[in-house]
Amino acid sequence: MTRVLGIDPGSRITGFGVVDEFPGRLAVVACGCIKTEADSFPERLRQIYQGIFQVVEEHAPTEIAIEQVFAHKNMDSALKLGQARGAAICGGIAAGLPVHEYAAREVKLALVGKGSAEKQQVQHMVRILLSYKEPLTLDASDALAVALCHLHHQQTRRRMQRVAGVGR
Repeated sequence: MTRVLGIDPGSRITGFGVVDEFPGRLAVVACGCIKTEADSFPERLRQIYQGIFQVVEEHAPTEIAIEQVFAHKNMDSALKLGQARGAAICGGIAAGLPVHEYAAREVKLALVGKGSAEKQQVQHMVRILLSYKEPLTLDASDALAVALCHLHHQQTRRRMQRVAGVGR
């Protein structure tokens, strides 16, 4: 079994989703949001770090998948998002977990088949692929999407290794 923590970083709201992969099926272990409430940006970074660290301690994922920062028109926003992403990564690597990074376009392409898909389309596919019936925020669904993207890439890698091994 593989357990992946998917992270959708944000300086105010960081989404997380933990997904288990069993042979032939996927299951949501937990999902939600870390909402920072501090006015001080360094304090918000601490809250993100601690929130992810707590999710890792509670749910014991074996790997982390996180969305990469995309270029913003506003440089200040991009820098803050990058720092929030760094805090989230540190919350996971503190436990010695491997981190895998995916561009937002790559996540959308893996789930919806279209790199320019809307957040609601991604959320819809997440609910279908995971047979998830509970209410789901966009931040949590984005995090689950990152985890699913990673699992999809892992499955493809395993298939390719099997094919390469068969041809020898």
